[in-house]
Amino acid sequence: MTKITGTLINYYFHCQTQMWLHANRINLEDNSEDVRIGKVLHEINEEKNKTAEISIDNIKIDKITRDYLVEVKKSDSDPEAVKWQVLLYLYKLKQKGVEKKGKIEYIEKRGDKKVEFIELNENNERELLEVLNRIEDLMNQEIPPAPKFENKCKKCAYFEYCFI
Repeated sequence: MTKITGTLINYYFHCQTQMWLHANRINLEDNSEDVRIGKVLHEINEEKNKTAEISIDNIKIDKITRDYLVEVKKSDSDPEAVKWQVLLYLYKLKQKGVEKKGKIEYIEKRGDKKVEFIELNENNERELLEVLNRIEDLMNQEIPPAPKFENKCKKCAYFEYCFI
């Protein structure tokens, strides 16, 4: 199985067109203000926590504590995508013999912090493996899936590619 990253699984749930484009190295995110804000938040978090961002195989984990794998996001605009991203990370750690619970920290624009917890269990692990197979199949298609216009598209780095 191709090395599927947290970004790809996140994009799969957010937008499959975006996932295909990113997987096939069509990257338009350098022009995105939201992507820049997310990177700055990660840099600030890393400065505060010298234990931040750990690379394991093809994934980058924001932080690991004694009990949790922690993923930091700037907003809770797509919690389902983030949930699967964290499940992928928990699965990768489990394969290495490390069992953790997941903790998602959303840093809202007002400075408030919202926290969600998630655990890898037998059911969502089985579903994760199915998702990974679907992502692999989608990545290997010759052309991207047709974009579906939604409100979230207006802020997407790929908006011009898909709709203009």
